[in-house]
Amino acid sequence: MIEIELQRGKLDLQPDENSHWKWQDLLGFAERINPKRAFLFVSKVLGRHIPVSPKVMRHAFTDLAQLIPSNLPEPILVIGMAETAVGLGAGVHQVLQERYPDALYVTTTRHPVEGAPLLARFLEEHSHAQDQLLYGSPDADIQKKILASKSIVLVDDEASTGKTFINLVSALQAAGLDQMSHVVTATLADWSSGIHMAGLNCQSVALMTGKWQWQDAKEPLQINMPKVDTVAFGAYATLSEPTWGRLPIQDTSAYIRLKVKPQQRILVLGSGEYVWSSFLLAEDLQRQGAEVKFSAITRSPIAIGHAIQSALAFSDNYGLGIQNFVYNINPSEYDRIFITVETCAESVASSLLDAIPNAEVISAVEFPHQNLNLCGTNE
Repeated sequence: MIEIELQRGKLDLQPDENSHWKWQDLLGFAERINPKRAFLFVSKVLGRHIPVSPKVMRHAFTDLAQLIPSNLPEPILVIGMAETAVGLGAGVHQVLQERYPDALYVTTTRHPVEGAPLLARFLEEHSHAQDQLLYGSPDADIQKKILASKSIVLVDDEASTGKTFINLVSALQAAGLDQMSHVVTATLADWSSGIHMAGLNCQSVALMTGKWQWQDAKEPLQINMPKVDTVAFGAYATLSEPTWGRLPIQDTSAYIRLKVKPQQRILVLGSGEYVWSSFLLAEDLQRQGAEVKFSAITRSPIAIGHAIQSALAFSDNYGLGIQNFVYNINPSEYDRIFITVETCAESVASSLLDAIPNAEVISAVEFPHQNLNLCGTNE
């Protein structure tokens, strides 16, 4: 039993000894600024709150994808859970396509998409931002394939109770996915006993499994969570044709190309749900011989301490009027820091750029892998 003392209580952890990865290699701990749940498992392989080598991330994606069964009935729909597992889901989907080349990928999102059919709306009940959207495709053939899906693969960084997965599957059934027979949950860490739903073959795979128990402190600190749960169109336009899964897609291989010098120390920062193309860029820079780490901007408020050693807070680049955060970044450790966004460069907060003097904004509107007509703002 591992005991983690936090300001608002104690977390007891019991990892299973037969897990594929050791818990020490997968995660650390921190305190959420969230009244619904006081603690957070901070992934060491996800590239969200801790800068990580792209090679380590790819290793985790591959190992997790290889645990997914090879006898699933098709069509298959892979779903990555926003915002944390958008990139993880895309990585698992890409590896999975070696066995299931026709599998589609889609992410849940907190950014509405104009002109696309909304497939489902559901709750992630313990989250700092509970509401989640899932879109179908404006392409009739792709939409037909989605509705005919027999296997659903749900990808997230961790499962505590499995309730979010159950909420999503129920929403998909209500949306007309009546051919669904198999559900696989794929997580880095699974603390649940899996999900069980009548009439469905449900399986769970994870790099590690175990149990946790939380005990509140006798007099827990009172916290005020900033408003970060907005689900709306922002002042700045997002990509109308995203290539990483906000709308269902089969090929997620598009990314920004940049040239760098070997041995340069580079940090690539994704932003919110725009992380998969950024990760592919980071992988490419690593192949060019640069020393690369990857991390990402998030809307998740976390207290400093334990796995979180530093934090920057600033306005979001979507123009939603909410706070965003970036953690564990020391600008002096890098020669160049690329802040990648799916909005125009002017959307990035000046306070963030002031705090990171070696930052360079890489806006998707300036590069050929995305729709270029985004310089305006939404009315």
